[in-house]
Formats: sequence, structure tokens, C-alpha cells
Amino acid sequence: MLSQEEFPRVLVVSHTPFSRISGTAMTLSNLFSGWPKDRLGQVHTGNITPSTEVCENYFHFPPRDHYLPVQYYAMRMLGWNGRTPLQQSRPIAAVHAAAESRPAMAKAYAQLRATADLSPIRVPATLTRWMRDFRPDVVYSMLGSVRLTRITALAARTCGVPVVPHFTDDWPATLYGNGELLGRANRAVQEAIARLIRLAPLGMVISEPMAQEYARRYGIPFSPFVNCVDETYFAAVRDETDQRPTTELAYVGALHLNRWKSLRDIGASLDRLAEDGLSVRLTIHAPERDLAQYGKHFAHLGRVRLGPSLASDEVPAALRAADVLVHIESFDEEIRRYTRYSVSTKIPQYLASGRPILGYGPAEVASMAHIRTANAGVIVGTNDTAALAGDLTRLCRDRALRSRLARNGTDFARQEHAKDSVAARFAATLRSAADGESVRQLT
Repeated sequence: MLSQEEFPRVLVVSHTPFSRISGTAMTLSNLFSGWPKDRLGQVHTGNITPSTEVCENYFHFPPRDHYLPVQYYAMRMLGWNGRTPLQQSRPIAAVHAAAESRPAMAKAYAQLRATADLSPIRVPATLTRWMRDFRPDVVYSMLGSVRLTRITALAARTCGVPVVPHFTDDWPATLYGNGELLGRANRAVQEAIARLIRLAPLGMVISEPMAQEYARRYGIPFSPFVNCVDETYFAAVRDETDQRPTTELAYVGALHLNRWKSLRDIGASLDRLAEDGLSVRLTIHAPERDLAQYGKHFAHLGRVRLGPSLASDEVPAALRAADVLVHIESFDEEIRRYTRYSVSTKIPQYLASGRPILGYGPAEVASMAHIRTANAGVIVGTNDTAALAGDLTRLCRDRALRSRLARNGTDFARQEHAKDSVAARFAATLRSAADGESVRQLT
């Protein structure tokens, strides 16, 4: 681990500030765990109250400040409140909701989203002074949009320091891939990324396959960093000699990106298995907004229960209460391209919990490969309900199999995802970027 003086001064640019309110924010907080607070600053665009657990030095850069005045007031006249992201304004949110079932509305929403993302950025003098006064050694960002990529590059150029981009899904290859704004939106994505990469001595990604692909694609070295977990998540493997009348499955996570469809498949399989005498139940813990939007799709399933939304400190207990943990991804072609290199925030948490995993989603996506590498679960890699029912039956009835998979997962999590070791490697990588070194010197 670096000494206090060796930690670089890092300016983090993001939408969501350090907090525990989302998977991205939690990953960010875990990776920067133990960082000297006086060597960490953050510019965030979201109207979210930041936590002081990791960082105390913030600059809130809300939409009102980074849109041009003519844009800002025009959008306010359309019903935007000026605080939340433009995509959450009433008119655009209404289009988004309609887009769930109407392709024409989906296209309209994509055009509106692209227009907001590509619009010019205004940088107030107060932000420029704040960034320069902080005197960072390096700028770091998880990016996610053209607008945030441009703000990140601007921060690095303003401070005269390198930038380290961290890609957690393959949005550069999929964002605006349907010809939004007559193709201009996708070109803007590629141009913004290319300009940012010229400022980056190295990059970060979320999986080893992504590191290999991005090194080939962008010509700089990339190092994989997944979410890491502290001791509160590690648990003993369940004593399978203690038989319970019902096998409890649990899913903790979001339902968007059509993940609810894969969960619905599992629920339908459980109903069929129950008819054959297998007592099993799935409890879904999802954000309140997702439960309100997608909960109706599970109403007819007798073996599915919609549990409460969980705060971050409630997750470990929910994982331990289950016999099997469920991870799902969408089989939709466009979405599987987006998630193909991603490893969900919850996968390290699942592995550490001492419970086996049922993975249901495309076999090629990195999250499923991660579970296979850990030998911690049963993967159903095709959209085949018969195969799903068969593997569910095997996992529910074979207690020895569950114990073996759970033990493998815990061992793998200690080796690969323990917070202290991952955070130390993360800090050393940012130090090397600040010094202009190659990440290859650290491996």
C-alpha cells in the first residue's frame, strides 16, 4: 500500500457523487476506500447529496451551470425543473415511459437524449478556479456519455494533468448506434473518446476480456477493476444438513435493461417445478422505481415475491438469508452487446456471501464468465426454459453441489475482490498514471 504522501491528488469527475445509493457510486466509494481525504476532490453533475465517508471536497456542477442560458431557459419552458438530468424532465420522461412498448416513441426518446448529450457545455469561472486550486495530479472518471467525457477532458486540460478513464460497460460501441441525429451522435461519441484517450497514459475497465479488447481498440494499456467488498460481506457457507422446507432464491439488483424478462422466465420455471412437488421461492429486491415500473410482470407468478428495496447496509443480511443467489442478464441482442464486457457490482458481493449462484443470461457476457471462472455457480447461458428448469431442479435438490459452489465463491472473492488488496492496486495504478508510467510496470 502507498504511504500517505504517495497517494496522488485525484480529481474525480462523475454524475453521481461518492455515496451508497447506486452500484456505480458504491463501486467508486469502495475503490477509493482509505484514500487521504485531502488528496481527493470530486466534480459531480447530479443533484444528489454526497457522502463524506470517502471525500469531503466537492464541486457541484448542476445542469443549470453547464447548459448555455438559451438552452437552459428553453428547456425550463418545456417543463424541466433545472435540477435533475434533462432526461428526467416531465415531457422527456413521458416519452421514455411510452418507449417501453412503442418503437416509434423509443426512437423519439433516443433523439431527445442525443440532442441533450451533444449540446454545448458552458464552464463557469468558479469551476475553473476550483479545479486549478485543487491542483490534481490526475483526473479520473467512469464517464458514460458524450457530455461527461467532454467535461472530463476539459478538466484534465484545464489542470494540465493526465486522465484515467474507467469503462464499466461498452457504451462507446453501442451508444447512439441506431443513427440518432443522422449519425452525428455516434460520431460525437467516437470523437469525444478519441480526444480523451490522447490525454490518457492508461485506462481502466471492469473485466479482463474488456481490457484486452480496449487495449486493441484504443492503443493504450487497460487494467481491470471490478467492485470490491469488505469483511461485512464475507459469510460462512450455509450448513446444508439443516434442511429447510423451501429453497429460497434471492435476486438483488435493478430490473432495467430488460433484466425483468429473464427473472420472469425463472419465475415461470419455478411455478412449473412447484407443480412437480419442488418447494422453491424467488424473492426480488430491486430499487423502488424499478418495482413500480416492472412489478406488474410478476403478478401472475405464484413462486415470486417482491421484497423491499434494500439500503446498502441491508444487502449482506439479505444475501445470507437465501439458499441460492440469482444473477440475470438480458438475451436481447442490442442489450447483450452493451453488457458483453460488464461484471455487475453485485457479483463480488454474491461470491463473498457463502451462497451458490444461478446465472441466467447469454453465456458470452463477462459477468457469466466471471461466475464460471470462480466455479461458484450454475450458468444457463441460452434462452432455453427447459435447460433452466433442469438446472434449477439440480441446484435446489443437490445440497452438496450448493456447498461446493458456495465455498469456491468465497475463496475466489477473498483472492480477487477483498477491498484492501483491490484498493491498494487501484491506488498504485493511479499513481503510475500521475507519474506517466505504463500500467504494465505494475503487473
